[in-house]
This record gives sequence, C-alpha cells and structure tokens, in this order.
Amino acid sequence: MIKTRFAPSPTGYLHIGGVRTALFSWLYARQNNGQFILRIEDTDLERSTQESVQAILDGMEWLGLDYDEGPIYQTQRFDRYKEVIQDLLDRDLAYYCYASPEELDEMREQQKARGEKPRYDGRYRCFTGTPPEGVKPVVRFKNPTDGEVVIDDLVKGKIVVSNKELDDLIIARSDGTPTYNLTVVVDDWDMGMTHVIRGDDHVNNTPRQINLYKALGAEVPKFAHIPMVLGEDGSRLSKRHGAVSVLQYKEEGFLPEALLNYLVRLGWSYKDQEIFTVPQMVELFDLESVNSSPSTFNTEKLLWINQQHIQTTDIDHLVTHLTPFMEAKGLDVSQGPVLSKVADLLRERARTLIEMADGATYFYQDFTEFDADAAKKHLRPVAEEPLRLVQQKFAALSEWKAEAIHAAIQEAASDLDVGMGKVGMPLRVAITGGGQSPSIDATAELIGQEKCIARIDLALQAIEIRKQNA
Repeated sequence: MIKTRFAPSPTGYLHIGGVRTALFSWLYARQNNGQFILRIEDTDLERSTQESVQAILDGMEWLGLDYDEGPIYQTQRFDRYKEVIQDLLDRDLAYYCYASPEELDEMREQQKARGEKPRYDGRYRCFTGTPPEGVKPVVRFKNPTDGEVVIDDLVKGKIVVSNKELDDLIIARSDGTPTYNLTVVVDDWDMGMTHVIRGDDHVNNTPRQINLYKALGAEVPKFAHIPMVLGEDGSRLSKRHGAVSVLQYKEEGFLPEALLNYLVRLGWSYKDQEIFTVPQMVELFDLESVNSSPSTFNTEKLLWINQQHIQTTDIDHLVTHLTPFMEAKGLDVSQGPVLSKVADLLRERARTLIEMADGATYFYQDFTEFDADAAKKHLRPVAEEPLRLVQQKFAALSEWKAEAIHAAIQEAASDLDVGMGKVGMPLRVAITGGGQSPSIDATAELIGQEKCIARIDLALQAIEIRKQNA
C-alpha cells in the first residue's frame, strides 16, 4: 500500500509552500487508495509552539486534507530515537565526536584557505584515545567513504552523489537529543512510508538519509522533491509575496478548494485545464507531470480561480463559507431573503467571500445615506419623475416577481419615452444605495416590495434636498 506523509515543524504558521507539499502528498495517497499521515516534527523544543501546532491542524481541517493517521508527535518518540542511535553505536556505524565548536571553526578556516569545501574531516571517526575533558560529544553517523548514492527522483529525475562528497552527519546533539536527519529516517521507516514528497530544499539531505536507511536495514522510500514557490519578483516566496498563514486566506474570503486548485496548478498541469474540483484533482494528478522548475505565486491568478469556484460551487457549500462573513458584518440573515438566493445572485461578480458579503449588505440592512458618487450621478432632479412613476407601478403589483418587476420598469420607461437606463440607474441607486448590483429586477425581488417602495421614498427625499440646495 502506498503511504505518504506531511511532516511540518510547528515553529511558525502553515504557509503556501507547505500546503502545496501536503496537497501533493495527499493527492498521491488518495489517488492510489493509499494512506496519508500527518506528523508533527516538534523536536526543536525552543521554537516549537502549541499555537503553531493548532494552526497546522486548523489549516488542514479547513482545506479538507484529512489524514488516516496522526497527528504523530516526534517528541513522543524520543525513546525510539535513542534506541536507534545506540544500535548504530553498538554496530560501529556511529561514533562519539568530541570536536569543540572552536576546533570545528578552525578546521573549516583551514579548509577554506586550501580552497577546499568546508566539511567535517572525520577526525574522531576512528578515535580510541581518552576523551578530552569538559566536552560533551555529539554522535555522528559513519557515512560510507566509497561508492555513490543514486536517487531516482520522481520529479527531478536521476541524481547521483558520490559518498566522498558527504561528511559524517550528526545524529544526536551534545545534549542527547536526536537531529532532523535521524528522526525523519526512523519515523518514515517505522511508519512504512513508500513515498516521501517534500520540498527540494531537502535534496541535499536525501543522500545522507538514504545511507542511514541502508545502515538500519530499512527499505528506502521513493523520493519526489517539489521545486520551491517563488514570488513574482523571482525571489523565494516570503510574507511580502503572500506567503502568509494559510488561515489568512480563509479570513480573506477564499474557498478552500479554490486555494487547493491554485496550488495544484503551481508546478503541475493537465492539458489546458485551469479549474479543477477536488475529485478531479484526485483523479488526474500524477507526480511525473510535476514541473522540475520553480513556480511563481500570482495573487491575481488566485483571485481569478477563487471567482470561478464561487460561480460554480454547490450553493449550500457556498452559503456555509459565506455565513461567517455575513455575521462578521453584523448582518442578521434571518431578517431578510434566504441567503442562498442572495449568494446565487451575487456569485457572478464576487472574487472573494468578503466582496460577496459586502455586496449582500443592502439585502439585510437598511441605509440612510447613498453612495456619494452614485447619488451625484443618478439621483438628480431629472430622476424624480421616473422614480415616482416606478414607485407607483411597484405599489400596484400583485405579484412581486422579477418578471413583473422588469415589466413595470419597462412600462415606466415607455410611458416617459426614455431609455431603460434613465429609469433603471436611478432605481438601482435608490434601492441598493449604490451604483453596482446584479440585475435590478432580481435584486428588487429579493429586497421585497415594501422595502423597495420605502427606499424609493428615501431617494426622492434626497433629490428634494438637492433641489433646495441648488
């Protein structure tokens, strides 16, 4: 069975790059009826926080990236790591290194002076003397000194590294705590990982880890190193580019599946298709089609994809995600039209759920003032007669439906021998408070007959005040 994992460190927020790695791992497992595991790599006790752990869990839940096992915490596995380290020491595959920081600094300076690559020179690899006093040793793995490591990377292709290029990596710090390269190998081995999908900033670690797998007699998983995400200026993605906590995208009104759609297209493609549902991603995704070059984050493209999902997603799903934004604006959706009808009317124009909530305000909240620019342009004395006539026709309607409302507006324009715009635009400002809305007849239907008539009264009052001040 295929097994993948996402293994973030809880030392900060869960950002876009991490989510894309999680998504690719999740998709590969789901597509192959495998298992996806969440592991929290919290061995950095100084920087790991419970707040960051919770942000990871909340982000995964919002995105719908469910896991079959976990969260598994590395801090609960220290006994296992110590057992493995002792086993490597007992089999002479690891050793205590007593080199002090000063000694290591001097060694590197000498290597630089000789034009060599700075690296640990193995000076304690075969040490049998008396350990120096006052030095707490680290434990180093005895990396093979000959041969080469071959990585058949599922994204980058074949990578060959000579063992002579690799030094003896530290697997336990001087305080006895295990290092990343040791814990990740032990975890992936114990948890039966078949595929390790991660960022390509780990490529340099992989040959060392493969040698550790072999020393432990463990089966080496397949590796897929995903290229990094760059900002639009070509530099590594940072906060100024949008590499914020994934939960901030939730707060900014993005649908989770739209964010996943955008991320899956960062480095992967299927024909010319741009918009994918989550089931389509599961069906079509394949690692072999992941681009080996870095991808560029583009906020405008993300907004466009979000807009496409807002337009096409199931209306009940849309309402579920829209409701918190309505509540945040203090809007009581029980006092007005059914929210699903409003959302369905607004979904064509909105790029985010925040924009949709803003656009829905006048359906649930009366106003006392009009948008200044819209009023200046459309609530002029010349609009008084069209508004009064429409108001009369609205009051006479026995059926308050969009078709009847549209016919009433047309009749008013015909009676006055003016174009629809001369009636429709002042009416739009009158009943919505501004100059932008979906079709005025459908909008009026949802606002309601009584409210529309009352709001036209308010507009007529504004025109009267304007006449008096002229």
